[in-house]
Amino acid sequence: MDISIVGGVVLALACILFGQWLEGGHAASLVQATAAIIVIGGTIGAVIVAFPPATVLAGLKMAAAANKKLRDDTADISARLVDLATTARRDGVLALEQKIGELTDPFMQRAVRFVVDGVDARITRDALETEIHHEYEQNLQAAKIWESAGGFAPTIGILGAVLGLIHVMENLSDPSKLGPGIATAFVATVYGVGSSNLLFLPLANKLKLGVARARDRKTIIAEGVLSIQEGINPRVLEEKLKAYGHHGGSHNDKKK
Repeated sequence: MDISIVGGVVLALACILFGQWLEGGHAASLVQATAAIIVIGGTIGAVIVAFPPATVLAGLKMAAAANKKLRDDTADISARLVDLATTARRDGVLALEQKIGELTDPFMQRAVRFVVDGVDARITRDALETEIHHEYEQNLQAAKIWESAGGFAPTIGILGAVLGLIHVMENLSDPSKLGPGIATAFVATVYGVGSSNLLFLPLANKLKLGVARARDRKTIIAEGVLSIQEGINPRVLEEKLKAYGHHGGSHNDKKK
């Protein structure tokens, strides 16, 4: 389990509340149900308007799984591809058909199936790269709902503060209500800016990093299988995959 998300948010909130306490404030002054409804509800509504329902749902699922620590299995993938290359070089590519059932990664299974079926290398590359790009773009859009939420929340917070100040102005005849009323109004701004910079934007960044890692992982698989189709020496393939493992992200960025 990756505790960095929860740990980071808790640390940030603790430091903010501690700073407020040092200034003579107290946490209870920041608890305002009305402000929370305005900011959270308004932000959710804006996100729903900005993105298709399927993308919103995908973004929620990604966030729910964000606390799961991603295992870096690049070494295992490379070892499997080198094993497949050794089999293909020794027994021919048709011998890989017996290996397909042993593969646990669906993308690798499909890629090896292309080779076994004798699909042209250019068609194989186009099919694999299209799948990688399509999945990357879909997942990136899902991650961006949180980035958009980080942009909407502060503005909705200001809207909540203005609404609160309007209420204060309606009670100018009672000076005793002005101070508490203004303080309550600005809590909405705190909620908007706080949720944006402590949760939405950091979460979006983490999800986008995970999406890029998944893309690079599949790129390694695709390049490995295409190299097997070309008949590359297994030892050369092993060195090539090491280079992709270290520089996969920058390689993909350059290709675009």
